[in-house]
This record gives sequence, C-alpha cells and structure tokens, in this order.
Amino acid sequence: MSSEIVLKVEGLSKCYHIYDKPRDRLLQMLAYGKKQFFREFWALRDISFTVPKGETVGIIGRNGSGKSTLLQIICGTVSSTSGVVDTRGRIAAILELGAGFNTEFTGRENVLLNAAILGFSKEDMEERMAEVLAFSELGDFLDQPVKTYSSGMYARLAFSIAIHLDPEILIVDEALAVGDARFVAKCMRRIKDIITQGTTVLFVSHDVSSVRTLCNRAIWLDQGRMVEEGEVFPVTDRYMAFMFKDEHSSEEALQSEITAQQNTSSSKPRDLVQDITSEKNPIAILNAFEPMPEIALDSRPVTHWGSCKNIILSAFVRDKHGTRKNIYAWGEEIEIFIDLSVPAEISREYLSIAFSIKDLKGTDLIVSTTRDFEHKQLPEKDRFSVSFRLINPLVTGKYLLVAAVENRQYNDIHYYEYFEGAHYFSSLAKERFFGLFQPPIEQLIMVN
Repeated sequence: MSSEIVLKVEGLSKCYHIYDKPRDRLLQMLAYGKKQFFREFWALRDISFTVPKGETVGIIGRNGSGKSTLLQIICGTVSSTSGVVDTRGRIAAILELGAGFNTEFTGRENVLLNAAILGFSKEDMEERMAEVLAFSELGDFLDQPVKTYSSGMYARLAFSIAIHLDPEILIVDEALAVGDARFVAKCMRRIKDIITQGTTVLFVSHDVSSVRTLCNRAIWLDQGRMVEEGEVFPVTDRYMAFMFKDEHSSEEALQSEITAQQNTSSSKPRDLVQDITSEKNPIAILNAFEPMPEIALDSRPVTHWGSCKNIILSAFVRDKHGTRKNIYAWGEEIEIFIDLSVPAEISREYLSIAFSIKDLKGTDLIVSTTRDFEHKQLPEKDRFSVSFRLINPLVTGKYLLVAAVENRQYNDIHYYEYFEGAHYFSSLAKERFFGLFQPPIEQLIMVN
C-alpha cells in the first residue's frame, strides 16, 4: 500500500430541506430568508478521513446512516452543504440500481455513455465491449433498453462497466446484494484481483463477513455521524455488538462511542486489554466486551454481547488429553470445550450451544451447534459443559474460536450470549495445502 493519499474528506456535511407541503417551497422562495418553511435533515455531519492509494475501506452502518450520501458526494453526483472532498484519479462507481444509466438507452449505449463521461473514446470502449459482454453475461440483452432489465441485470451491467474502465478508485455501494450467488462470487473474486493491482476501493455492505474479507480498514457511520474508523476487525466487532442491543440502550451506547472516539487521539494506538477492562470505556458502558480468564492477558480483539451474558464461563480449544494449547497439528484430535452456567428461567426446549472457528478476517470455517445432533435437549441443571470433538482439518494459519448460547425457537436466532475471540490459536501442517481447510480424504482408484 502506498503512502500517497488519493481521497481526502474533510469536515463533510450534507443537509436536506424537508418541506411538509409543496406550497412551502414557493413560500420559502418568496420569504427571502426571513422565515423558514422547511425542516433540516442532516444526512452527514462533519465527516473527515483520508484513504491512501491501494487501501480497501469498508463503510458500515444501519440503513439511513449516510453511507450512500457520502459515496454520492465523493463521486460528484451530489453536492455537499459544507466540507471538502479531494480525489486523485479516475473514479468508477457502482451506486444504487440505475444510477448513471439512461433507461431509454440500450446496455451497449450505456456502456459507451459511461465511458465517455470518464474520458474514454468510443473506439477504446468498443475494443473492450466484448470483455464487458463476457463478464456481464447479458447476451442479447446488451442491445435491449435498460428499462427492460431486472435488478440483477442492472447490477451485472453496472459492475461490468466499472471494472473495465481502469479506475484508480472503485466505489461499490451495496450493488451486489441483488445479484445471484454465482455472479456475486464472481464479482468478489474480481474485486480481489483489482485490489491486488493497487486500486483503491470503497466498499459499502451490510454483510460484515464480506467487509472483513475484502477490507483492511472500516468506517462506521450512524445518523450521519462517524462513530469510529480503524482496523476492520475491531470496528466491525463493536458494530455487531451495537446492532444486537435493544433500541434504547443502543442509542445511549452510540452516543458514548462517538464521544469516546472524538476524545481519542488518532495518533495513539488503542490498548485493547485496557479497553476491555476499563469502566470508563464506552464499550464497557455498552457491555459489549467483558474480560474472561482465557483472554484477560490477550490484546487481540474480542466481541462479547447478548441479552443474558455471563452464561459462558469459559470456552477454548484443547487436545484429546484435555490440555489447552495455542498450536495444534493438522490431523490431530481436538475438542471445543464450553463451560456454562445457564439460569433455570431459560427454557431448555429451544436452547442451543454453538461454536464457530473463524480465520482472522472473520470468515466462518467450521460451525456446529447442539441442535445438529440427535440429542438436542440440554440438562436442566444450571451448571454443565458441552464438548465438540473433531479431527483438526485446519491448514497452517491463525484462527479464533466463537462460542454462543442461542434461542432457536424462531428462524431469526436470538443470542443469549455471543463470544467471538474466546481463544486465539494456530494450526500447523507439515504438508502444503491449498484450500481453506483440509479434512481427511479417502482415495479410491478403480480400473475398469
């Protein structure tokens, strides 16, 4: 990653005037500023950050937090009320569906239109048309009016145009959410290729796992304000914890988090151990992070939240002899051990104990729960433990353990407690594997 700054946002704010009645617009014009007939809605308030060349930044936040407005101002399609945006290099953007398209034009004509706006000649783009067509997989629809396209076809065309215009800055605003799974996977692979080529990427998504996979930094917005920016893992940790709080406590936690971030010097690195244990820290107020014996001396990020915490007394990976270690060999027997104290008032009928092993980007590699097995009913006693035994399939690398206590009564899982980062450990294999994990595989060769 280069130290050259290709995007600088300083003091950016955007205010919209909301009129209750159409006539109020006319009255406002005639009032000459002596009276106000509108309400102010601040979509953005005093947003500042910089992005070096080659960095991939994820922008996260609830609906209505100002993410799309921020990207539109950066692209130049919306003007700001105050503040400065300085960009260096060609920007290609995939914004909300239909943005930048003339619906009366065909897909091919829209390709040429977007290319012309960014300074490409018709001849240059005609040479790339075959590549655009091949990637978008639109076939004959490329010569049909865009107004006949489905939302998925919109996304295909928009993404294909953006990646074939050699952008220095690529902006993706939740456009892939409407695509089918195969095309989304294809786009994600292409984005990774673009990143390796040194392109700067701004990526907006509600899928935290995608943000963790692609991005090395995250910016969290809420109600038009910047809550936090920093390394992707801890920022997304706190965002997920915030999202699972009830509405009232969430707003209080948000105010505390914003105040703390404003008072924290950006030049001073955060001490996560102190963050976890400090009562003055907003995360402690939010009750998202609490120390446990296994992680008390570990400075790596953890996420801890839920409606009924302190159920999980300890959670870690251990070997077949019951010894907790930090390094395990590929192919050896390991055990996920979770010790619990479940209050009697929590019904055991839908209670589930789950674990996940993730890589350090937060991607789930192995997930299991007590609901996956024949004996689903858990003990009525308050104190009990659950173990999951398996042969370690993890290739050489670093991993973390997630332990969770769930209510599986409804399709939308409710978490009594969720602990991500309960145990950080490594796996070591003598062989060289190329997948994310490698289970034992039996080979059969048959000669006909």
